[in-house]
Amino acid sequence: MSPSRPPSSEPPPSSSTPLGTLRTGVVDLRILGRSLVHALLVGAVVGASCAVFARALDLVQDVLLRRLVGYEPLRAAGEVSWGAATIAFRPWLLLLLPALGAGAAGWLAWRFAPEVIGGGGDASIDAFHRHDGLVRTRVPFLKAVASLLTLGTGGAGGREGPTMQIGGALASILARAMRVTPRERRVLYVAGIAAGVSAVFRTPLGAALFATEVLYRDDFESDALVPAVLASVVSYSVAIPFAEPSHLFAHAATYPFIVGHLPFYGLLALTEVVLGLAFLEGLALVRAASARMPGPAWMRPGWGGLALGLLCAPLLGMLGERLGRPGAGLGILGGGYGAAQVAIVGADWLPSGWRGAEILLVLCALKLVASSLTVGSGGSAGDFAPSLALGGMLGGAFGRALALITNDARIDPGSFALVGMGTLFGAIAHVPLSSMVLVCELAGSYDLIVPLMFAEGIAFVMLRRRALYGSQLPDRSAREVAAPAQPGVRVRDASVGTAGFVVFRAQTPASTMLDAAQGAEQQVFPVLDEKDTLVGIVPAEALRLLGTEPELAAWVVAGDLRQEPVFARPGERASDALSRMVAADLRQLPVADEEGRVIAYVEERALVARLVEVDPSPKSLSTPHPPPAR
Repeated sequence: MSPSRPPSSEPPPSSSTPLGTLRTGVVDLRILGRSLVHALLVGAVVGASCAVFARALDLVQDVLLRRLVGYEPLRAAGEVSWGAATIAFRPWLLLLLPALGAGAAGWLAWRFAPEVIGGGGDASIDAFHRHDGLVRTRVPFLKAVASLLTLGTGGAGGREGPTMQIGGALASILARAMRVTPRERRVLYVAGIAAGVSAVFRTPLGAALFATEVLYRDDFESDALVPAVLASVVSYSVAIPFAEPSHLFAHAATYPFIVGHLPFYGLLALTEVVLGLAFLEGLALVRAASARMPGPAWMRPGWGGLALGLLCAPLLGMLGERLGRPGAGLGILGGGYGAAQVAIVGADWLPSGWRGAEILLVLCALKLVASSLTVGSGGSAGDFAPSLALGGMLGGAFGRALALITNDARIDPGSFALVGMGTLFGAIAHVPLSSMVLVCELAGSYDLIVPLMFAEGIAFVMLRRRALYGSQLPDRSAREVAAPAQPGVRVRDASVGTAGFVVFRAQTPASTMLDAAQGAEQQVFPVLDEKDTLVGIVPAEALRLLGTEPELAAWVVAGDLRQEPVFARPGERASDALSRMVAADLRQLPVADEEGRVIAYVEERALVARLVEVDPSPKSLSTPHPPPAR
């Protein structure tokens, strides 16, 4: 018996206490210091991984689009240049290539990890709020492959959304390996999101602010700010040798502040609000339409890719001929930064005067439709970059028209393009502060900070009830209010009976296992001994792999494949069972009684549904991410 200790007068640490809170007069470095060291590691791993992902994407796009299709992308000044296409433009290939890539990515996602469907931004927020930053090990790798397939074949989206999810998932994996507390894991998860954005955007401060701001509509995850800043800086430092050594956008040498132009920026904010509503509505319409398309759900991104090819292949041919750029991209495919760059500084092929403004408006409309088709159908392409590009193109057209109407030589259309970028994205994503800093870092200049503040304030207020990311919570109190109810949810509340489920004995041959598993919806098969006691489990993934090796299957029995038993108890907390399930990289667990007999099963989706108090019916669970609030 251990000796008793006198009760301590110090209150126990609270899960809601911020990192670094004063305790007995000093800062508690036991938690803060450890989290900062972990954040440095997260920044290094995520920075290197996302840099490799970005370069791999450049290579895939170079091979498939430039060398196979003869397509020459429109690039921003700070993006990697591929050079001119070496073959004649083949629009007939572009008709089918986006469909093939997005369809393959859709099958991969639905087959192995439905959480990687979509751009990645909403899924990242969802994992933070609903899973406390717990993400399965397969997610970053499958997200990278799905994004390479979608974006590498011409998908009209960006890479920042995927790197948000990749960065957060890698941070979650590292957090489990380092055995940190759930609170520390949430902080590191936010740091991973910041590191992922910083690695590809080259905006260390803006990325850190964005990661803490995007989780809520009206709040910040302030506990994670300092770790996010550290991870973002390290990620930027690791990734920058792989990128162009410059800011993303070239711009004028200076943008002087003119008080008389502020009303013009206010009018620009109103036009960006209209564009934001149109973009959100376009995404919603495509989501609804793709859900009604024939075939299995994994084909939806493929349908979106097919519509994208049918739209863009003839338009690129016609517009390219008229502008003297056959086979050249106009910012419709991909993230669209090249078109935003043209809106800022112009191009030799963009006419001056009203004609130039009209072309920018046409490109903006085409980009809106193209991005809605890719992102709205569930393609693994981010909505981050298209939002910035759309705002920049509209802002550039607005600035050109304004200069012609007022005949004011002091008006630079590039300033309105940059302000438009931050205004649109900041308003629809509810990240007004971080979007201002992001745009300033993207341009390498803070000259436009005052117009950005003014325009974003107007647009943010007007779009308060609309959101690009449906998983955002209103504020931190919404999360804290839901937390007390969670410990009351038990495994028994989400489990189902054993009727129809398959179990194995240790000597069950592989042929019998394969026959029994065929067509079964089980993800985990218990292995029982002679007394019906659980002695191990066989994941369905192991049986699928065994089915590809018929020679090996002739010699294998269930005892050879079994893993250590991972199971839940009917009376334990649902959150504990969910954590064990994620740590074991499983989506289903057997539920065993005190004697080790399997009495039920519990699914990951059912646990999550009970914890977040949503309808656990198959219909509600078939959509990985809720649509934006309307």
